[in-house]
Amino acid sequence: MSVVEARHLTRNFADVVAVDDLSFVVSAGEVVGLLGANGAGKTTTMRILLGLLPPTGGEVLIGGDPVHRVDRRTIGYVPQGLGLYRDLTVAENLAFAAAAFGVPVPSLDDAGLDEVADRRVGDISLGLRRRAAFAVARCHEPSVLVLDEPTSGVGPLGRTRLWETIHETAESGAAVLVSTHYMEEAEECDRVVLMAGGREVASGSVSDVIGTATSIALTGEVSSEAMETMTRAGGTVLSAGNGWRVVGLGLDEVRPIAGSAAEAREVPASFEEAFVALSR
Repeated sequence: MSVVEARHLTRNFADVVAVDDLSFVVSAGEVVGLLGANGAGKTTTMRILLGLLPPTGGEVLIGGDPVHRVDRRTIGYVPQGLGLYRDLTVAENLAFAAAAFGVPVPSLDDAGLDEVADRRVGDISLGLRRRAAFAVARCHEPSVLVLDEPTSGVGPLGRTRLWETIHETAESGAAVLVSTHYMEEAEECDRVVLMAGGREVASGSVSDVIGTATSIALTGEVSSEAMETMTRAGGTVLSAGNGWRVVGLGLDEVRPIAGSAAEAREVPASFEEAFVALSR
């Protein structure tokens, strides 16, 4: 069942179109990722979904109702800035949120925060602050959880733990919408909506998005002049281990540019490479 439904969302700021005719749904128990580079329109979309910003066009429904008529206890939100009071302790932040929603204060032990309960938020690491923000957003057991770049700036282990929490929330029946610019986090989502310039450029599972897309793998000696020529020809050159990957050009175009000292072969595209090609 669709819990969140965005219908033809548009948002203009003067002459700038930040969100352009965007539609998607998020169902109960599902994690949907909004993926795109910074400036793609992800945060603006989330602010519209939360009722913090009116759309220029289109509408948002939460549980079938317009967002402005939805009980705020339905939604949990972790903004990019985390929304915590840095001068209060972790325990005080959680107690304040619980009181605001009229619910019992959850256990900090369950959130893995018992050891920093009495420390000010401003004095703990970013990873722990993000964990605290998750605890605050989930304290009232919302049916919709909106997370804006929730793992930004966190190390690999911290990101893994945060994604475990995201999946636990979805498994409890919540609809989860998460934005990220980390392409590798697409694998954590049930479905993704890829955005570029405010528009959807693709959506579906990771395998749906990749489809039959290919890129060109280059190994051996490739000069900087050759890479510049490929770029001018309309390709995008990406570093890949001990070689390079070229997106947007065919094998017959890359081989003569790369030269005889390089080996070029067509390979299945990665998710990031498919996204680069779609964004073009």
